[in-house]
Amino acid sequence: MEYEAVIGLEVHVQLKTQTKAFCNCRIEFGSPVNSLTCPVCLGLPGSLPVLNKTALDYAIKVGLALNCSVQEFTKFDRKHYYYPDLSKNYQISQYDLPVCKDGFLDIQVEGQTKRIRIKRAHLEEDAGKLIHEPDKSLLDLNRTGIPLLEIVSEPDIHSPQEAHEYLSDLKMIVEYLEASDCDMEKGTLRCDANISLRPKGAEELGTKTELKNMNSFKGVKDALVYEIQRQNNLLENGGKIIQQTLLWDPKESKTVVMRTKEEAKDYRYFPEPDLPPFIISQEKISQVKSSLPELPKEKLQRFVKEYGLLEYDAGILVSNKEKADYSEKCFCAWTDKNKKPVVNWLIGPLASIASSSNLEIQQTGVTAKNLAELVDLVENKNLVSHLTGKSVLEEMVASQKTAQEIIQEKNLAQISDEGALAKEIEAVVKGNAKSVEDFKAGKANALMFLVGQVMKRTGGKANPKVVQEILKRRLSNA
Repeated sequence: MEYEAVIGLEVHVQLKTQTKAFCNCRIEFGSPVNSLTCPVCLGLPGSLPVLNKTALDYAIKVGLALNCSVQEFTKFDRKHYYYPDLSKNYQISQYDLPVCKDGFLDIQVEGQTKRIRIKRAHLEEDAGKLIHEPDKSLLDLNRTGIPLLEIVSEPDIHSPQEAHEYLSDLKMIVEYLEASDCDMEKGTLRCDANISLRPKGAEELGTKTELKNMNSFKGVKDALVYEIQRQNNLLENGGKIIQQTLLWDPKESKTVVMRTKEEAKDYRYFPEPDLPPFIISQEKISQVKSSLPELPKEKLQRFVKEYGLLEYDAGILVSNKEKADYSEKCFCAWTDKNKKPVVNWLIGPLASIASSSNLEIQQTGVTAKNLAELVDLVENKNLVSHLTGKSVLEEMVASQKTAQEIIQEKNLAQISDEGALAKEIEAVVKGNAKSVEDFKAGKANALMFLVGQVMKRTGGKANPKVVQEILKRRLSNA
């Protein structure tokens, strides 16, 4: 029997506030353990939470960017469960009246647009962190009370690739809004996946499992691939899927059982008694909506229309807001209407140099003006060859000098003067009689061999285009 995977994702985004969701404790990654706590985030008797206004603003902003309906009436609830990292044995979350609901995100999969519905986006506080050692478990409560926005998709995803595209697009949008760093290594973006299989064409959902502990988009994709295969093999052999929470073990590339999954009723939600319901006015919603920046897909289409970029190239450059801003500065510094030469250097040599140092192109220290100058010297003025230009760019990143300074200091300028090249070309022609005859016999590769010999004699400084033209004239007249 052929089965179809049905996947729903729960993405927890840590909002980029300076303080926690309901108290004034600072948020600082890497601080000494248990140094950023207070009676409120620890839930000590008599302490009273106060909602972080910025967290609510970010939630509204993300909801609007995801085409959600922002609720004018919203409230908080207590989600009760016991776990060692939850010091007060309940989590302040939202249950039946989330701040945002009924949105969608359109993704591109194999050239087709697919709409993934978003069920809800609700605010909640984070729990602490357990550090497991061979003979004990240690508890760090610094993370307790940090504001999270949980974005829950409908089960509209049917493959690991679709899940990857959804997460990538979602991350880009949140980063563009500057609502979160979305750094999975630091835990500011975390993803859980609910997955079940059903016979192809069936409407009823199968028994689901929940995947946790996926700390990269690749990890999400790998875990889903494994779990789909595991469930498929079990069903094909007459087995039964058990509703469980599974951890992904990236070292072993397999899932392990964490616990039997709780139902919502097991959490015993009830309204948070220490926080009033919140009224979000239409005026407030309109104000936040008007402050939304240009989002990735809008920027991509503008780059295509305004700068004549290919969609593929534009997609690479808008994948990161800072990268997109830097790229646009480069386009503006390059006065030619055709932006393709700049694009080629951005996504080619500069991207390669940046990647080797684990950087983004905007972090290399090469200003937009200096990059445009280099591209002009290579592409328009032919002052240096493309190969030498790459070396110059590497030096620009290392020294923060301009292309002109490096070319002058290292005497890298191409030799384009025909008089200066004539002696070297004549020597190559006399020393390679067979290649000369091959060229006259119609073998095009022979000409490129001769050009290469001239380049070798000049230490790579000869202008290959000029050399080629001189050789053609020289050999045609011979």
